This record gives sequence, structure tokens and C-alpha cells, in this order.
Amino acid sequence: MKQIIQDLKNGETILEEVPVPMVKSGCVLIKTSRTLVSLGTERMLVEFGKANFIQKAKQQPDKVKMVLNKVKTDGLKPTMDAVLNKLNQPLPLGYCNVGEVVGVGRGVTEFQVGDRVASNGNHAEYVNLPKNLVAKIPDNVSDEEAAFTVIGSIGLQGIRLLNPTFGETMVVVGLGLIGLVTAELLLANGCNVIGFDFDPEKVRIANEKGIVAINPGEGTDQVKFVESYTNGIGADGVIITASNKSNEIIAQSAQMCRKRGRVILVGVIGLDISRADFYEKEISFQVSCSYGPGRYDEEYEQKGNDYPIGYVRWTEKRNFEAILNAISKGTLDVKPLITERIPLKDFDKIYGDMGNSKSIASILEYDQTETPVNTVSIAEKSFEGKKGVIGIVGSGNFTSSTILPNLKKLNADIKYIASSGGLSSTIMAKRHAIGNSTSNYKEILTDTDVDLVFITTQHHMHAPMVLESLQAGKSVFVEKPLALTETELEAIIAEYNNQNVSLSVGFNRRFAPLAKNMKKLLGNDNTPINIVATMNAGFIPADVWVHDMEVGGGRIIGEACHYIDLCTYFAGSRVKAVCMNAMGVNPEENTDNASILLQYENGSNAVINYFANGSKAYSKERVEVYSQERTLVMDNWRKLKSYGFKGGGNASSKQDKGHFNQFQELIQQQQKGGSSIIPFDEIVNTTKASFAAIESLKQGKWISVN
Repeated sequence: MKQIIQDLKNGETILEEVPVPMVKSGCVLIKTSRTLVSLGTERMLVEFGKANFIQKAKQQPDKVKMVLNKVKTDGLKPTMDAVLNKLNQPLPLGYCNVGEVVGVGRGVTEFQVGDRVASNGNHAEYVNLPKNLVAKIPDNVSDEEAAFTVIGSIGLQGIRLLNPTFGETMVVVGLGLIGLVTAELLLANGCNVIGFDFDPEKVRIANEKGIVAINPGEGTDQVKFVESYTNGIGADGVIITASNKSNEIIAQSAQMCRKRGRVILVGVIGLDISRADFYEKEISFQVSCSYGPGRYDEEYEQKGNDYPIGYVRWTEKRNFEAILNAISKGTLDVKPLITERIPLKDFDKIYGDMGNSKSIASILEYDQTETPVNTVSIAEKSFEGKKGVIGIVGSGNFTSSTILPNLKKLNADIKYIASSGGLSSTIMAKRHAIGNSTSNYKEILTDTDVDLVFITTQHHMHAPMVLESLQAGKSVFVEKPLALTETELEAIIAEYNNQNVSLSVGFNRRFAPLAKNMKKLLGNDNTPINIVATMNAGFIPADVWVHDMEVGGGRIIGEACHYIDLCTYFAGSRVKAVCMNAMGVNPEENTDNASILLQYENGSNAVINYFANGSKAYSKERVEVYSQERTLVMDNWRKLKSYGFKGGGNASSKQDKGHFNQFQELIQQQQKGGSSIIPFDEIVNTTKASFAAIESLKQGKWISVN
């Protein structure tokens, strides 16, 4: 299928050929017939993409500060690699989609194949959307009218925050697409509506709809006009739908309000607010968030958990439905707003010169005859007879920044890369000359050329995909953690024992050059040692998926397992028992501030401090090992200092956490056949130890690791 994307690095707007996404649980798959181009929002994204690095930095000063902090802690090259990797990730354009349901995911009952629906899907021939972002279209509403649903909902949410009452005078600043729809909806609410815009055509359309529309460019003073129109009282409220960096708009909006008036910001403007403008009249100011309640709430949008209507009357989906109902009843007439209708293949007629476009609403029309495919061939390569051929499932940031660059250094044979949406995998396949991009990872499992499956998806998908891969007779490399529950782990153990394949987990620290130096200095005499390992992990907001125990497993199971494995490597023994204590009076199981004490079968002890409340200026990782009146101190995988070792042992390295070495050993092992590069019983022991840490926190005692 074809999809419009914006390349943030070179500024190109591209019509990309990508696989059709797979319908996911809680979602519907939609075959697109029309999409609406939101010239205001999309123009900003396109112009940002075309800007040079300095211009991009000026537009995002907060991101510049983050980059500078990262340089201090990680160094210049790793930081630049991270920035360039971020810019290399394309941005899908569009959020006003209409089409027909062609697939219904598990758990969806309100939609059926054949339903006409509106959604916030991208400019793509097929889109996969969660059910709470989709609304059915009334029979008497055409597809191109329904394409205004999401745009209309943005204006409607601003109106709901403004809370207009019948007979009030409201001002709409900016009569672009959202502004015109907002003004017409305010008329439907029984308001007197004044609109301002510098475009004569938009002013003309607004006047024809019964809006008192004024072009300030013709010499009208906006504040004085409102005062005159309201007999000196001022407007009851102002909705700003304009896009302008000037601070003048917010000042004028306050000045044209009556005492205790309301100002709602829907657009993007300068916000250097004068206190006096708002103080003297006690004017309230609020920023409207997109389509309404539920926006950016993962529980609502992605998991489909609706808000009770008795408590949240208007969610984003209910706003979608309200707009469609208004169009159906003729309360909202969007047809006059359509400036042009363009076939998708001619998209560049819209995006080629957006900065100078005078269009109000551009409709993209889609070819309905194209046959959908889930796999797209990217690079013609022969994999027949080769060993160690790889298929990668997952194309997120870790895959693009770490997995693929290291595999490229090894000239690895990669036949597939998979992503559920198909876009990110296609971009990465092109960048790294990978054979195929697919949205159906099961094609990797059925291809006899593929020997080794890399799984780099979100954590809750690891265990099920590992099981499927093992059952297909494939060797597996899975990013940590291997599993989130004991049940999943036991199923993997049983299947692994039935197959003649290898299984490796991304416990890369033991493969780091400095870790290997430390192990060599310590020797293999099984003497008990003491280890203190600290991971200054850094703060991650509570709403990030890694904290969700069902999806990410929490940061102890999801990341501290790295250090459990590393300590096991140094100790040369298995974890026998675990005790964990977390910061706080009543710490929860998804803690990310905890100390883990490990007791090993050979008498070794290890303390792992996993903290998220430390300074980013301090080293992220530090390991100390005490043995036979000797000490090793590793600082951030860059420096190793030894004390008491004959002949020294000090060493330095680039910030190398061992990914390259691990992948090198993995591929070499796969090519010649053999066991896992980390003993499977150690992988199991580490995984069980991470589970035991959580159980220890719950019960407040030592937990044995069986």
C-alpha cells in the first residue's frame, strides 16, 4: 500500500510503498477512501522537516538542552548518533481518515466488516486504529464530508471548554479550516460570532455562513471593533485557532474580552502573556487538547477502556460522533470548505508548495482497486544455502539505534524486518538493504531460509513470540526480559527442551570488553566474591509503558535483569536467594528505586542498586568487585581500575556495553551450530531471580530461587 510520510532529516515528503498493517486486538483495519489534508498542522511538520539543524534547534530549545545534557554523560558521538537516528525516523502525515472496515480485531464488537467509518488515521491506503478512535458514519453523510470529523472535533473540544451559552458573543481568531468549523458550530450554539482573518477568501466564506467576519488587513482595529459591536461590553469569550508566533494575538484576545471573559487556545501562537491584560478583568485562559477527553490516555486510546458517560459526557470518540451527527442534520455544512480534490498519486500538488497554498481544505482520493499485501520486497538478495539468516521482529528505537548498526558491522544476512504498522520496518529495510519488510511476522517463522529470529518488541510480546519461534524450529535472540511471568517461563523451558535450537537473551553486559577483562582478572576458581553494582537508570514518567506490569513488567524485571546476569557471570555461580527493598514507605511492585541482594550457591554476594532518582551528570553504570584482598572498579563501561592485582589490570574502552560482541558470538555460533552463547540454565536462573525480587518486595523476606 502507499502512505505519505515526512522525512525529518532531509525535508522530503514521500509517497512510500509499505506493507498493509495487521489488524490488532482492540482495533479495526480500515481501507481508506478519502483523507483530509490539515494544511495548518501539516504545513508546520513539513516546514520543520525542511529546516536545517540550527533552525530545528531554535524551534525546540527544550530538546537542545536534553542533547547537551546527554553529551555531558554519554559523549559527543553517542549523542550525535542518537539525534541522527531520531531524525531518520519518518513521520506519517495526516489524521483525518475515512474508509471501510475490512478487518476487526479481537475484543471489538461495535464494528463489523463493511462499516463506513471516520478515524484519526494517517494518509495511507490502509490504517489500523483502536476502536475508541473510530466512529461510524451516518448513511446520509458522504465520505468527503465525513473526512472533516477529526478537524471538527478539535474545534468542538475548544467550544466545550469555552462553555458558551445562548446569546453570548464569541470571537474566533483565525478562520482557517478549524476556525471556520468552530465559528459555524458556535452559531449552532446560538451565539453571536465574530471572526478575524487576513485571507479575503476565508472572510468571504465566513460571511456567507452568517459569521461577522472581518479582515484586519483592511485597517480594522480588532479590539475596537469588538468593543463597538458589543456596545462597550466586550466579547464573552475568544477561541484562538490561528497559527502565528506573535504574542500580539494573546494580548488582543484578552483586551477584547469583557470582565471575567474566557480565552481558549486551540491553535499555536506566542504565549508571552501580559499579566495586566488578564489580571484587571480576571480573564480565564485555557489550552485545548486536541479532540477531547481520552486524548493521549493509553488506557482509553490503546486499551479501549471508555470513561463512564455519567462522569465524562464528551470523550474524543463522542465528539467524533457529535460532529458526524451535526453534518448529518445540516447543522454543520463542510462542503463549501473543500478547495480541491486530488488523487493520492498526485499528492505533491498539495505538499510541493504548502507554504504558499491558499487552499482551505484539500481532499485526497484513494484508488480502491489495489490488492493489499503484508510483505514488500526491498532488496533483491539470495539467501539460499546460507546459515545464520536473520529475521527481525520489531523495528523500534532500540532496533534502529543499536541492533541494526551492529549487525551491519558484522555483514549479517537479514532477510526480513517486521513491524505491526509496516512503515518503520520499510524505512529500516531500505536504510540497511534488508531483503523484505513485513507487517506479518509469521512469514518469518514459515520461511525455511531463516535460521535465527531476533525479537525486539515490547516486553509483553517476548514470551509468546519466543514460543512461536521455537515451535517453528528457529533459534531465537530476544531482548530482555525473556518473560514476564513464571507461567510464560515454564512454557519456554518446556519448548526449548523439545527443540534442537539455541536461545539467547539480550544480557549484553557480560560481553562488554571491560566485563571480559574483569572476568579474566578474577579467574575461574569459584572463590566467593562481593559485588556492588549500581545502575543510575534515570527517571522515566509513570505513564511510559515499561512501568505497566502487564506490558513492560516494570523496570526491575525489564532492565535490572541485565545486572543480575552480569553478577552471575562474575560469580560463576547461580543465584540461590533474593531479597529486595525499595525506596518509600509503601513501595509498589513496579518500583524503579530499589536495592537487590543476591545470594549465590558458591557463597558470593551481590548488591544491585537500581535507582531512578539520581543525577544524569553522574555515571549511569558502575560495578565494584571485591575478591581476595583485591578490588576492581568499572566506571560507565569506559574505565576499569584494579587494586591489588599483580601486573595491574587498568583498562579503558569506548562506552561499549557489549552488543557487538554478543551479536558476533551469536552469529558465529548459529553458523556452525551449537548451544546458546549464554548457558540456558543461567538465562532461566536470572529470569527467575528477577521474579523473586518482586516477590521479595511483596512479602518482605528472602525468596529462594529454584
